[in-house]
Formats: sequence, C-alpha cells, structure tokens
Amino acid sequence: MDDINIEELLLRKELSDILLVLDKRKMKIQAVTGIGENGEPQTVDPTKKNQNQFMRVDKSGDMFSNFFSNFLSQLRNPTNFSFFKVSGADAVTIADKMQKQVDNPSMEGEKLMKKHEVKTEKYRQDHKTLNTTDMEETSQQIKSGEYRYGPEQIDWETMSNLGLSKERLEKLNVLEPLLKGYKTNELIPISLNFGKVISKMDARLSLQPDDKGQLVVAIHGIRKEPQLNFPFFGHEFTKEDKENLLTSGNMGRVVDLKNFKTGEIMPSVISIDRLTNELIALKSEYIKIPDEIKGVKLDEQQKQTLKEGKPLYIEGMISKKGEPFDATLQFNADKRYVEFLFDRNNSDQKVNNNQQHEKVNAPQEIPKVFRGKELTDEQYNQFKEGQSVYLTGLVDRKGTEYEGFITLNKEKGTTDFSFQDPDKFAKQVKQEDSKMSSKVAKVEKEKKQEIKQVQSKPRSRKM
Repeated sequence: MDDINIEELLLRKELSDILLVLDKRKMKIQAVTGIGENGEPQTVDPTKKNQNQFMRVDKSGDMFSNFFSNFLSQLRNPTNFSFFKVSGADAVTIADKMQKQVDNPSMEGEKLMKKHEVKTEKYRQDHKTLNTTDMEETSQQIKSGEYRYGPEQIDWETMSNLGLSKERLEKLNVLEPLLKGYKTNELIPISLNFGKVISKMDARLSLQPDDKGQLVVAIHGIRKEPQLNFPFFGHEFTKEDKENLLTSGNMGRVVDLKNFKTGEIMPSVISIDRLTNELIALKSEYIKIPDEIKGVKLDEQQKQTLKEGKPLYIEGMISKKGEPFDATLQFNADKRYVEFLFDRNNSDQKVNNNQQHEKVNAPQEIPKVFRGKELTDEQYNQFKEGQSVYLTGLVDRKGTEYEGFITLNKEKGTTDFSFQDPDKFAKQVKQEDSKMSSKVAKVEKEKKQEIKQVQSKPRSRKM
C-alpha cells in the first residue's frame, strides 16, 4: 500500500463514525455491519479484532441523515433497538463503557449514552418530511415547462458519492423531472460509499431545499412495507385507513396532519408510493380536479368527492379508441392527479395484484419510455402495432450499455424484452410453414393427377 492510499484511508476514517446498536431484547452493545434479509441489523462484537468489519458512516449531517433514514426504514422492528454514533477511533472504548452502563447503570454512564444516541424518532420524522413531496410548496408552482431549480444549484459532489453525474441523469431522462421539482418516475441504482462498506440500492430521488435554503438530494429508498404502525405527522392509522392504503394505495379521506416545526395543522390526503412503499401526503388545498374526465363532465358534488380523497365511480367514459367504459377514480397524493382504479374482477379491465393505474388525460395509454429510453415517433407507432422495436443506448444497473428488442404484449398489457428479434423468429416459422404448405399442396396435386389418369384409362372387357 503506497503513502497516498494510507493517507486516503486515514482521512476516510477521520471523516467517518461507527454505528453501535443496543438490542433491547438481549441487552447487549454491538457494532453494526449491515442489514440482513430478515430485517435485523447484522452485528459483530465491538472489539479491535473486528474493527475492519464495522460499518462506517459519514459524519456530515446530510449524508448521515439520508443514510440512517433509509437504514431505519429497512428494519423490521426498529423499536427493538437503540443506535449510537461514535467516533471510529474511540468506538471500542466507548462500546465497552456503554456495555458497563447496560449491566450496571450509573449517572455518568447515562450521560454517555444520551450524548451518542441517535434519536430514531427524529429520523423517522425527517424521512416523512421528505416523503410529503414538500407540502409547503403548491403543486401548481410546478407547471409544465417551468423549472424550480437550476443544474448549478445541485451539489454534484454529493451526486458523485451516489455514483451519479449530470451526464448519467440526462441519459436516464430524469434530470429534467428533478429540476422541475418532481421525484424521479423510476427507481435509480445508486451506491453509498462509507469506506469499508459500500451499500448499493435502488431508490427514487428528488431535490429539496434544507433549512438554510441549500439544495439537497433526498433519497427515497425501497421499504419492505409501508410504516402504518407508527404515527404519521401525528395521525394514527385506523384499521380502515390501513386496508384502504394497502388495497388501492390511497387512504380515501382528508385528515389533519401536524407540522411539528411550525405547529401548523394541515388537512391532507395520504397515499403510498407504489415503487418504494413510502407514505406521501399532500395538502388538500393543493388538490386540483378537472372539469371533465374522458368525455364526462363532473358536477360539483363529484368534484368535492374526489377532492376529499374518496373514490368515485363514473360510467360512460370514452377511451382513446372511442369505446365506452366505466371505472373508479381517486386522487393520488404521490402522483398529484386523479387516477383510474380498475377493479380486478372487471372482465373488461384485467389487472395484476397491485392494480393498474392510469393518469386522467394521460398523453399516452401505451408507455413511450422503456428503461429510461424514449421511443421516437416511428418506433412508437411500430410498438403500438405490435411490431418488435430495436433499441440501443439502454443502461443496466452497473452503467453498462446494451441493446435489444421490445414488443408490446397486448394480452398482458406489458412490454416484453428480448436480445433476439422475436419478429425474425416468427418470420422464419412462417416461412417454414409456407414451405411445408407448398410441399403438401404439391403432393396432393400429384396424387390427384395420378387418380385422374387411372380413372381416364379404358377398362378391358371380358369375353
């Protein structure tokens, strides 16, 4: 190892902390190394021998806040644990003192625990604040074609730490939505580098100003399930609330949420981000309901029903194909628009277990973007007609480019991908079938001619 690498390693250790955990069931202090598939923290004894396995976390507030919020969201039962952030150089010594406090409590030991304890409730609340899609901002401020932020406001160094760059975001077609104030409409592969530990995950990203007005990257990681057993901005979810959220993704009513920073009471609707399982809230005053949906004009009572977050069944709507259909509508806080909720049992609208959701007045019923790649008009027309379309410039999670063919599966309503041209195979089969048919026809023709010749021969008479 050369001098530069040694300096980098020392600097990395100097700028990082260690995460200790107290399992309240075992009453034992351990050093965190990661999260297991069962939703439990992975740990080792906090000894010098195990130091290389310790999870190192960034000391800076923004990076640690994002990391710990996502770390906490992946735990199955976070209330079973208490976490402590300590200096890497003193981790072993402090862990030993903490274990002594657990075994034999004292005033001095209690002060030490409180000094280093990470307040999980604060990070749960901070993460919820990010997930409310910035409720202090109105949805009408983000108008089509207008940008809320400029590229120069983005902390590109932080983006680089996530394995992202301006060019990468542009290639994924997510930079523009970010600058307009939206979350990315798809999951983005990112990596968090904490020295010895590198965490890779898929997440939606958004840009949000902090208390100082500086733009920070909000990471919306995937949760195992929505956190419905904890208060959400002061709201306790009822059994019916939970059933509605897990069934349709929308809670179905307006509730009063509390901004704990300002004390403001905010009547809001709540939905689940179906990509990440995060809870999203939007002030009811920002809900905009169109006057007409798919050819049906809404009366004031119907508009009020939708504005209250309730589902509304509408009959006689006209699809883009000119066919009449009926469906249930509901406002979605995450998407910020009225969506269609097609019932699974409706024979005209077969959907999967998670239900398919269509945006009111959506420009396309069939997706025009595949894995971040937008189809040209010519490609899109071929795609709609069921032809296979060749795409280049697709990027996998490791950043490697690849190409292949996509085909619209009209029966399932999905997009099929293949590295081989499915049309070519179909043509070959068709050609083989055609050749076989020609051979069969030729044989049958020859047989008919033979029979005709036999029948035309004069029969010999017996004397």
